[in-house]
Amino acid sequence: MSQSFAKKTFKSIKGKAQKALHRSLDQHVKLAVTGLSGSGKTAFITALVKHLTTQADDKNLPFFDVMREHRHVATKVVPQEALKVPTFNYPRALNTLLPSDGMPTWPASTERINTLRLAIKYQSNAGLRGHFSPQSTLYLDIIDYPGEWLLDLPMLEQSYSQWCEQQYPLLTQPSRVNTSSDFLVAVDQLDLNAPVDENVLAHIAQLYQSMLVGLKKDTKLAMLQPGRMLMPGDLQGAPLLLFFPVSGEINSDDVVAGSNLAHLIKRFNAYIKEVVKPFYNEHFRHFDRQIVLVDVLSALNEGHETLQEQSSVINQLLAHFNYGESGFFKRLFKPNIDKILFAANKSDHISAKHHKDLALLLDSLVHEQSNHLKFDGVKIETMAMSSITATQPRQITDKGQTLDCIYGKPLNEPDWLTYLPPQPPSRMLNKNEWPAQGFEFLSFSPMPSPDKQLKHIRLDHVMQYLLGDKLT
Repeated sequence: MSQSFAKKTFKSIKGKAQKALHRSLDQHVKLAVTGLSGSGKTAFITALVKHLTTQADDKNLPFFDVMREHRHVATKVVPQEALKVPTFNYPRALNTLLPSDGMPTWPASTERINTLRLAIKYQSNAGLRGHFSPQSTLYLDIIDYPGEWLLDLPMLEQSYSQWCEQQYPLLTQPSRVNTSSDFLVAVDQLDLNAPVDENVLAHIAQLYQSMLVGLKKDTKLAMLQPGRMLMPGDLQGAPLLLFFPVSGEINSDDVVAGSNLAHLIKRFNAYIKEVVKPFYNEHFRHFDRQIVLVDVLSALNEGHETLQEQSSVINQLLAHFNYGESGFFKRLFKPNIDKILFAANKSDHISAKHHKDLALLLDSLVHEQSNHLKFDGVKIETMAMSSITATQPRQITDKGQTLDCIYGKPLNEPDWLTYLPPQPPSRMLNKNEWPAQGFEFLSFSPMPSPDKQLKHIRLDHVMQYLLGDKLT
C-alpha cells in the first residue's frame, strides 16, 4: 500500500468517524426547508442566518432558550460538505432586503438546489456534551431547493398513463381552461398512433410549457407538472422535457411501436429515471428536521379550488420524506425527520388577533398526512409566523369602533396605506361555505430598515422548536 493511498484512506476513515461522533452526540442537524414556489423559503433562510450571526441576542429572539439564557457564544457560516451543490447566496439575498440605498425588495426565488452550513457555538449546560467541554458546536446544514422541482416527487409512483389521468382533467377546469386552450386544441388534433413526428411533439410540448409558465405567473395553483418545465435550468431545450399529458385511457398492450404515444411514454419514463429519481435519492434522505412553509393567504385569494389543490399537493409531497422517531442508533445509522413544523408564512399581512385562525386553517389543510406522521412518532407543530415582517400594526377608530389594521407598501404599488385585512377561516371551508365575495389579502414589499435589522414574527419560536433541544 502506497503512503499517499494510506493517508487518503486514513483521512476518509477519520472523516466518517467524525461524522458518526457528531451524530451520536447530536452535534449535526440537517434541516429541510420545504415549500412550494413563492412560500418564502429564501427569505426564511436569510432571516435565520441574519439573526444567528449578527442579531443574536435575547431581545431579537426572546423565546429561543439558548439566547434567553445567554448561552449562545457565536454563529458563523462555515464551508459545507456538499461540494457539488452551490452555496446559498446569503450576501445577495441580504442585500436585496437591506440595500445600501433605495427601497428593499424580496430576494429572487430559488432556481437551483442550495445549501449552507452554520456552526453554532454555545455553552453546554447538561447531558453528555457537558462532560466533554463547557462549550459545544452544533453544525446546521440548511438545504433549499426550487419549489417547482418538489412538484415532481409524486410522479415517482406514477406511470405515464396514471399521470395523464391525473393531469389532463385539470386542464379543463375553470381555473386553467383559458390558459390551456391552445394546448388542448393541439393535443386533440394529434394522432397518437401515427409514426412519431418529433417536430409536432416539440411544438405541442412548447405549448404545454408556455401554459404551465402562464399558470405559475398568474395563479397560485400548485399541481403544475413537470416542475422542470417551470424551472428547467440546464435542461432547457433538452428532448427529455418534450412530453405532455394526453386524454383517453392508455392500454400499454395497445401502444404502437414507434408511434407518437410510444415516444411520449419513453420520454416520460426517461424524465423519471434521469431527473426525478436522482433528485430524490441525492437530496431527500438523511434529514433530521423539516419546516414546511405555506403561503395560505395567496391561495385563499384565488378560491376554494386553489386552496384545496394546495392542500392535496402538500400532503402528497410529505409522503416522500423519511420520517420516524429519532434515537441514538437511528441518528447514527439511519437518520429520520423526527420533528416537522408547518408554518403559515406572511402572518404580518393580517392582524395579530387572527394569527390563530391562520394556524388552525393550515392545520386543517395538512391534517391527513400529519395524522400518519404522529402515529409514526413524529412531533408535529403548526404556527403562523413571518420570517421578515413587511407591515406594522395600526389601530384606527371608525364610527367609535377600534379596528386592528396593518400599515405597509403593497407589492408593486407606489403608495403606502393603512389596510383592514379580512379574517381568514379557521378551517378548510367547503364550496357552499365559501363567501360569495371571496377573500382579498394584499401582498406587501419589505419594510425599509434604517438600523439594518430584520424584524420577524415568531421566528424565535420556530428556532426553539426545530433546534432548541439540540442546544442544551
